[in-house]
Amino acid sequence: MSRADEKKTRTDSLLNRSYLGKWAVIGTLIGIVAGVGSIAFYSAIQFVTNNFLGAITGYYPPNPTGETPAPPSVSPHFLLVPVSTALGGLIAGLLVYGLAPEAEGHGTDAAIDAFHNKGGTIRRRVPIVKIIASAFTIGSGGSAGREGPTALIAAGFGSIIADFFRLSVSDKRIAVAAGIGAGIGSIFKSPFGGAILSAEILYSGGDIEAEALIPAFIATPVGYVIFGSVTGFTPIFGNLAQYSFNPENLIFYAILGVLCAGVGRAYTISFYSVKKFFDKLTIPKFVRPMIGAAVAGVIGIFFPEVLGLGYGFVQFAINGEFSSLMVNYFALPIIPLLLLLIFLKIFATSVTVGSGGSGGVFAPALAIGAFMGAFFWVVLQYFDPNAILVPAPLVIVGMMALFAGVGRVPIAVILMVSEMTGNLSLLAPSMIAVVVSYLLTGSKYTIYHSQVPTKADSPAHTGEYNIPLMTRLYVKDAMQRGVASLRENDTVEKATQLMTEKSYGGIPILFKDSNKVEGVVTVRDAEGIPKEKSATTALSEIMTKNVITITPSETLLDVMRKLTTNNIGRLPVVDEKSGELVGIITRTDLFRAYNAAVSTSPYED
Repeated sequence: MSRADEKKTRTDSLLNRSYLGKWAVIGTLIGIVAGVGSIAFYSAIQFVTNNFLGAITGYYPPNPTGETPAPPSVSPHFLLVPVSTALGGLIAGLLVYGLAPEAEGHGTDAAIDAFHNKGGTIRRRVPIVKIIASAFTIGSGGSAGREGPTALIAAGFGSIIADFFRLSVSDKRIAVAAGIGAGIGSIFKSPFGGAILSAEILYSGGDIEAEALIPAFIATPVGYVIFGSVTGFTPIFGNLAQYSFNPENLIFYAILGVLCAGVGRAYTISFYSVKKFFDKLTIPKFVRPMIGAAVAGVIGIFFPEVLGLGYGFVQFAINGEFSSLMVNYFALPIIPLLLLLIFLKIFATSVTVGSGGSGGVFAPALAIGAFMGAFFWVVLQYFDPNAILVPAPLVIVGMMALFAGVGRVPIAVILMVSEMTGNLSLLAPSMIAVVVSYLLTGSKYTIYHSQVPTKADSPAHTGEYNIPLMTRLYVKDAMQRGVASLRENDTVEKATQLMTEKSYGGIPILFKDSNKVEGVVTVRDAEGIPKEKSATTALSEIMTKNVITITPSETLLDVMRKLTTNNIGRLPVVDEKSGELVGIITRTDLFRAYNAAVSTSPYED
């Protein structure tokens, strides 16, 4: 064994010896990649924005308080916005469909799919393709978020490092889940919320992957510290004032939850309807993101608020600077403007990402929720101007409520938006709005179609939660065919030689004039005969008669019951009609078939 192999073997042994030690090492490595990947992606978006959208149109979308101020927009040419978005969509389409088709759409869903259905395996090229394609999609003005690519980067590295350390399939899945939380927690500067998200985002029905929490609590702070060391630790939307609320006004937050549920359903319906439309188009796949991004660009001519991430406009809504929202050609009143922005942002995101473009759906959901909160506040001012004095509380809670419904992450989103706004004073009203939105939206309208309702519905947990699995596995798929057998008049010596040669623990004995099973002889039966008599003792003298058999159409649950009830290790398999021997099934065969059904084999790169 080479020195490198010896060192790797010692490392593997250390990781397998200590649970906490294993995840301390792997979680730290995932966190490092999440932080570095977030920095690279953040910088790439800024670069493309400045050299595509900014250079072509002269328009630079505003940034929120916690990020570098955008260059000033001087006499922007909004008519050129579709040119920028179309070019970005074309480049993204060529990259995705030429190198890694699974990188299309929102990357978080791809990582969730890898957890449930691919044994935690993500092809190595996918995160790299995702980060470049998404930078062009978002930086050119497409309406998408940056959480999906960072989630896929860290999740993909979690998959790679799990392979390197030869972790089990279940540990590999946990590494992917921790990567999702680390990537999103880093780019959003929300380590606590990101860690909870890693366990919550996998399921649409309220279940959580508790095993992912410790690895995620290690990975997300590491990623956050690395990303914040370069971009600053100020929350994305700044350290906002600690807003107070009147208990009598909690009803308004409940109403906001109802509104966000309705808008959330519209978001999901729009997104997947547009995706279905583009999937049916008989044009080259790489062209579809260009068309979708161009449509979003046309909307951006008149309503630039829908372009890119939209964080700057969310900041304006939080600050109550509604005049700064009016950068379009129309001097619309604020109520119809906000109402339009809600549904135009939904549609712009749907065509950008649903067409096959690369980007996340989390950030657009936050912008949609923010516009919903601002809209509700303005309407409320007409009825009771003193109820909620400033729009920020409703804007912040709107962000939480909308994504809690469509993302199915009620706990994580409260923590994440609180960290993103530097505000913990709205927990009570946010809990009310989030629960209302979460319940009314319903799991059917999740924006992540790879989510499953509970662990019992996940292929990753089939063996743990789906006991009836063995009723769907059959003897014919697990038995050994063409198994050797002997006749009742053969000798013990012959049986001993055959079982030794084939490594059999037992062998079926057939009638001398047919292929029906008359008995079974085991190694223990043969060992009971003195060696000097084995050549003259017939198997009919030592075999077990009244043999318990099974047929090919019976289930592995039937096999298990017969083996355990009768305390035996093997069953001859006989044809249902003729009763003739067609094979044999042992405990080992049963467990091998069962484990193959429970575990998902890793995909090849």
